[in-house]
Amino acid sequence: MSNIIGFRNINRLAVPAIIAGIAEPLLSITDTAIVGNIPEYGTESLAAVGIVGSFLSALIWILGQTRSAISAIISQYLGAGKIEEVKTLPAQAIFFNVCLSILVLLSTVFFVEEIFKLYNASGLILKYCVAYYDIRVWGFPLTLFTFAVFGIFRGLQNTFWPMIVALIGAVSNIILDIILVYGIDELIDPMGIIGAAWASLISQFLMAIIVFILLISKTEVSLRLRFPLNKELGRLITMSLNLFVRSIALNTTLYFATSYATDYGDKYIAAYTIAMNIWMFTAFFIDGYGAAGNILSGKLLGAKDYIKLWTLGKRVSLYGIGVSIILAIIGFVFYQPIGTIFTSEELVLETFYSTFFIVLLVQPINGLAFVFDGIFKGLGKMGYLRNVLLGATFIGFLPTLYLCNYFDLKLYGIWIGFTVWALFRGVALIIKFRNTFLPLIRE
Repeated sequence: MSNIIGFRNINRLAVPAIIAGIAEPLLSITDTAIVGNIPEYGTESLAAVGIVGSFLSALIWILGQTRSAISAIISQYLGAGKIEEVKTLPAQAIFFNVCLSILVLLSTVFFVEEIFKLYNASGLILKYCVAYYDIRVWGFPLTLFTFAVFGIFRGLQNTFWPMIVALIGAVSNIILDIILVYGIDELIDPMGIIGAAWASLISQFLMAIIVFILLISKTEVSLRLRFPLNKELGRLITMSLNLFVRSIALNTTLYFATSYATDYGDKYIAAYTIAMNIWMFTAFFIDGYGAAGNILSGKLLGAKDYIKLWTLGKRVSLYGIGVSIILAIIGFVFYQPIGTIFTSEELVLETFYSTFFIVLLVQPINGLAFVFDGIFKGLGKMGYLRNVLLGATFIGFLPTLYLCNYFDLKLYGIWIGFTVWALFRGVALIIKFRNTFLPLIRE
């Protein structure tokens, strides 16, 4: 394990994870950019994509936590040299997760309009939300299956194949978006926001098929459901439930942010949608080093190599902060052109430009928080991650949002709230990591 925390090995895992990670928000960004430039009702379409994207992200993040749990357990057993003891776990975990996702999907399709009314959607925006969601939602189980398999690959210290699958999904989505949203003369009629939904669904199906083939052909992991239940299934479910609660807290934050932005008016929710998609893109970009920390921390914990684990925490956090600063600088350099990628509506652009600087300034804080979040997932400390995000949401974000709303700060208040939210997470995780592992390396 002499080179396990070296620059080359960390980036061998982080770079493919970055590319794979940004593919998910890239799907939403593509929909946002292309839909936002539809000649008729572009602002309403952009708002609908943002609202539906927020709700679907909530579902995916809440139920997609099995990926982190699988990755943590497999990497820990790999580090301990006992990988054979969990060979039946992946199939059981994926079966459980996909069945749960289908149940949730069926429970939402009958209440679609009521769901988006909770986001303050009405009129044409509500109509577009329902039409877009009715198609995109069927990709939900496919995405959760893909994410779970990504977790298996990560646990096996492999981020290359998830990168390939994510790239194929992103490229296919972009091509299909252009074809289906705008149409092709004399061949395909323009489908508008419906075309964007079909493009995403087809891309998700393609990714699920490819990742299934890769798992069967490139690993020894079997998806054949076998009994008895693996001894680690209970721990995996417990970890997933902790992350489930954590994701509810996370999506409570996103719900209130989206709801308030929608209530402020069309130009505000459209501008918020653009900024949030960029926020998500940078978050997943930074999270590539969180993924490397996730993979390697689990392996080092399994091997009980606390000195290298401590060094790993310092190195990947520095890399994450460095990348986040670079992203912020790029954002400031291309401040004006970034907005015009998504829309040509002057009122939306003016609103976006007025608050986008906050999204960029908070990037280094995100870098710290997201990297240590990944490390703690690899360590299996899901209970603490749950408590941190509950605190960040209910002690940090919501009081800040209410206070800023009282002073009528609108989008300024939302992004100030996100800044407080990220700072709370980063500080809490650093303190816990230091207090846990510093005494161990001094023994």
